[in-house]
Amino acid sequence: MNSVPDDVLALLRKHGRSADPAALDALMRGVAAAPESLSGPEWIELIDPAPDAEMTSALTAWRAALAAGDDGLEASPAPASRLADLRAELKRRGLDGFVVPRADEHQGEYVPRRSQRLGWLTGFSGSAGLAIVLAEKAAIFIDGRYTLAVRDQVDVEAFEPHQIPEQSAETWIAENLPKGGKLGFDPWLQTVDGYDRFARACQRTGGSFVPVESNPVDTVWTGRPPAPLAPVLPHPVEFAGETSESKRGRIASTLTARNADVALITAPDSIAWLLNVRGGDVPRTPFALGFALIHADGHVDLYMDRRKIPDRTVSWLGNAVTLAPPEELGSALDLLGKLGKRVLVETSTAPYWASTRLQAAGATMVRDSDPISLPKACKNEVELEGIRAAHRRDGVAVSRFLNWLHLKSSAGALREIEVSDRLQALREETGKLRDLSFDTISGAGANGAIVHYRASEATERTLEPGSLYLVDSGGQYRDGTTDITRTVGVGTPSPEMRDRFTRVLKGHIALASARFPVGTTGSQLDVLARYALWQVGLDYDHGTGHGVGAYLSVHEGPHRISKMPNSVALQPGMIVSNEPGYYKTGAYGIRIENLVAVKEVEIEGADRKYLEFETLTLAPIDLACIEPSLLTEAEKQWLNDYHRRVRETVGPNVDEATRTWLEQATRAI
Repeated sequence: MNSVPDDVLALLRKHGRSADPAALDALMRGVAAAPESLSGPEWIELIDPAPDAEMTSALTAWRAALAAGDDGLEASPAPASRLADLRAELKRRGLDGFVVPRADEHQGEYVPRRSQRLGWLTGFSGSAGLAIVLAEKAAIFIDGRYTLAVRDQVDVEAFEPHQIPEQSAETWIAENLPKGGKLGFDPWLQTVDGYDRFARACQRTGGSFVPVESNPVDTVWTGRPPAPLAPVLPHPVEFAGETSESKRGRIASTLTARNADVALITAPDSIAWLLNVRGGDVPRTPFALGFALIHADGHVDLYMDRRKIPDRTVSWLGNAVTLAPPEELGSALDLLGKLGKRVLVETSTAPYWASTRLQAAGATMVRDSDPISLPKACKNEVELEGIRAAHRRDGVAVSRFLNWLHLKSSAGALREIEVSDRLQALREETGKLRDLSFDTISGAGANGAIVHYRASEATERTLEPGSLYLVDSGGQYRDGTTDITRTVGVGTPSPEMRDRFTRVLKGHIALASARFPVGTTGSQLDVLARYALWQVGLDYDHGTGHGVGAYLSVHEGPHRISKMPNSVALQPGMIVSNEPGYYKTGAYGIRIENLVAVKEVEIEGADRKYLEFETLTLAPIDLACIEPSLLTEAEKQWLNDYHRRVRETVGPNVDEATRTWLEQATRAI
């Protein structure tokens, strides 16, 4: 049964467009299941390529009505009945337990609402996590970013929380799965590498790790949304800096070098980069969900819902890209096996379903990294110039915001959501904002100590005098993706706050100033950001730096700066964040984040090639939070030079009042 409004059908007939009501209804439900970006109703092109104002209004109203339906994801903690229903379904299927990851088939940080099974079951809204449900007990596993949030969002009597790596899911399975028990998993949501670890854990109890044909959570989830359908649009070479044909040729050469006939690409950002397209199927990130096979001759088979690909994008893709429905991927893998092909698969991200299908069909699986991830991470000069322009634009918006905050916060009446809304509005005023690059973290006082905090009406706090306010935010622009964190003193920060802030700043400066030989990894540099904190027995439980895409994901691999070992060396063109922090539970949080680009540097007398960082982010660092006596002269010089650059770049592009404030905010110390 469809729900196409009469006025929409009448307008389509008026415009001479025929429409199957059932197909149109299914299309619009998919459109409504996709996040609505800030950039406007481009999705209307999927229904009417040339809509007038009347059609736009009618379709917008219909989408809003469909999107207003309750899919159950807003409940936090989740109702206890959901866990009971899942256990009943597991019992019916003869399973002793089931693994519920916070993941979809592509293992991305952002997933569509239909794939937020962990959130529906538990109420947890974080970007990484895993639940294991047994008949008598259940556990949820999160990393250090969410140790506080999980207790606010999840019924910890029903789901016992564990922090990774202190307690791994594999260890918990080995200790709690009944002897000989069957632990079920969705083979689309479990990676090849993950399967190996979990299977070994089950074997330690004499049990087994059992793939299921359909996900039992989907069976009990009433109101689960359909797959999202956001338009897939061309990403012009003026932003990409390289044609898709050239990229396909480069990747094809990589396959030949790795002795592979074809590569299975499951990461949506890799597909977006390779084909120079962008989408909108998941929140805050311009991805189009789908799969691809790239052959050693450069031809690409793209498995993606045709309904979300406008005709102009089909033309953009060209004859070297063959479109097919996602349901045909299985038969394509079967054919590769029948032909005895060598198929490259990144086993850390590819679904277990794909590997078993390939191997059952007779293909040789070449275990290797995604051949696109490293070229994508190394931005070309066109991309870098676009990213610089995006940061100049973003710096104007953030500086205007910081001036507004300086003027308004002293009264002690501002609240977290109001403040983050103001920052978003100023970014929108640039006229270039496509979307935020992630949900803004707006944390006042103790909420700032929750690393990935998300303000709500139930949790938001007032920015009170004598406290710290932390705001981590970013924008998606066609020419670049931004990510910046500033910690601001409301009133007069305490001596302890200034001490901690300055130690975080010292770490930030040490990393920003680093010069390092070619071949150095982010793991080798991580200690620079932590040293000043370590000297007084302090630390933080998140990575120091993550890669950032070019109008793609705000969190991008394969490089990073972290305590965790990483074998990928930093290379010219890579974008990475520089974001040390300190968090005092129940009191305040501090983080200072700029994005930096890796570039070559000439050092007189050097015995090898060296690299350094170019700081991209342009916004003041709060001088009121600094204890100058803790800074060396070199550190003061770095800060003064950075602030002079902010003043000279941002100043000419803001109003007079902001410019006056900026002169003071960036004064030399």
